Amino acid sequence: MTTVLRSCSSRILSLHVPTPSSSIPKTHTLSFRRHPFSHSPSASLKTLFIPPGIQPDDVTDSTILPGSNIVVGPYAGEAKIKEVEFVKSSARARDCPVDDRPEFAILGRSNVGKSSLINSLVRRKEIALTSKKPGKTQLINHFLVNKSWYLVDLPGYGFAKAPEAAKMDWSSFTKGYFLNRNTLVAVLLLIDASVPPQKIDLDCANWLGRNNIPITFVFTKCDKMKVTKGKRPDENIRDFQEIIRENYKQHPPWIMTSSVTGLGRDELLLHISQLRNYWDQ
Repeated sequence: MTTVLRSCSSRILSLHVPTPSSSIPKTHTLSFRRHPFSHSPSASLKTLFIPPGIQPDDVTDSTILPGSNIVVGPYAGEAKIKEVEFVKSSARARDCPVDDRPEFAILGRSNVGKSSLINSLVRRKEIALTSKKPGKTQLINHFLVNKSWYLVDLPGYGFAKAPEAAKMDWSSFTKGYFLNRNTLVAVLLLIDASVPPQKIDLDCANWLGRNNIPITFVFTKCDKMKVTKGKRPDENIRDFQEIIRENYKQHPPWIMTSSVTGLGRDELLLHISQLRNYWDQ
């Protein structure tokens, strides 16, 4: 399915969004291609994320970011975070900053490690303080990176002890943000790799897909490779991908991360850079 991300200055970016197969029309035009490739170009080439400007025949092992299905293309550029500043917290989508800067929203369950990932990305512990009470933050928080793009911290979802009213408020204003934010380039949907696939995460992914919101699955806590019971993170990731493949005709981009070891940090920023640079043109 093709999504048109509306933007200020009348710029238009068409993205092919990985959408649940039940809602994909029979005909559609693609300008931002996410080909159904596999993780290795030497295999059946079914689940790789191919960015603009690169052809499938040009894909090699060296062009795939480690611990991901993301191919690096010509739009990848400066990925370092040189400065970051907190701009504002908004209780309503309509109160968010209004300008033409692209933004990337971070979304996930309340205990998925969202604040820790933000702190790891910007390397400033005071930017997104972690809370001992998951579900406490109920605001949309905008951080301006390098004075050129936004990293947006959205309220966590699915915390059982959060008040019912807070859950309803989250559902209302967060969905309003997704549906009406013209400068949203992509959602980084965080998935806890230390636990089996969760229905609430799959439901969230399906809702984003049905509403044509571009997503990247960011698997967190991938450093916890030793377990006493249950499956390892890599096995949980594999199970999650198997479920996604059942419902999506094109596999969304995904990447493994750890805020403890720094795994995937630079690769995720590089992925963001190529999406941002393509949006900026």
